[in-house]
Amino acid sequence: MSEDNMPPSDPDRAADEFLAEAEGGELEALKAETKALKEQILRYAAEAENTRRRAEREANDARAYAIQKFARDLLGVADNLSRALAHEPADTGDAAVKNFVLGIEMTEKELMGAFERNGLKRIAPGRGEKFDPHQHQAMAEQPGGDVAPGSVLELMQPGYELLGRLVRPAMVIVAGKVAGAAVEPAPPGGPQNPYAEGGPEGSVDDAGGAVDTRA
Repeated sequence: MSEDNMPPSDPDRAADEFLAEAEGGELEALKAETKALKEQILRYAAEAENTRRRAEREANDARAYAIQKFARDLLGVADNLSRALAHEPADTGDAAVKNFVLGIEMTEKELMGAFERNGLKRIAPGRGEKFDPHQHQAMAEQPGGDVAPGSVLELMQPGYELLGRLVRPAMVIVAGKVAGAAVEPAPPGGPQNPYAEGGPEGSVDDAGGAVDTRA
């Protein structure tokens, strides 16, 4: 029998087994290291995403605070334009008056467009919408008739929010509670409806101002 066909001796077999075990152990170590690196990469990616979101939020906050006072001052201009259009002549044959009214309408439209482009959004709840103490301020309470208690009955003055922050609440008239009528309670974690049974008589809006919900 040639040396090539001879069975391996015990020392040779032991060496082969040792190398196989070493290779297997090195493979397991590499797998564990790869898994640890993947977890580290995912952790770094999550931290980077959180940092990006935090920086974006802080930039929006800084922008909102920087232009909030300027935006609040412009709201008076928007209110005056709206009042002027509310008293528009019903019918006039005077071309000068028509052009004047058209100019006011175009000015108001351009101002609203500028508000929208800079993150200032109008809050104008319609009749029947639920009263939201975070965005609305109840100026009076009246019988609602076909409107559910605790809902907006009439809009007196629109409100505005700047990049999600309340600049001015919408002033509204709210439908009052009817004796014996059930009011839908606020959802868990949502804004408290001051017109629900057992609800508070007043609440505070996000801007820190008291919202008077009493008639």
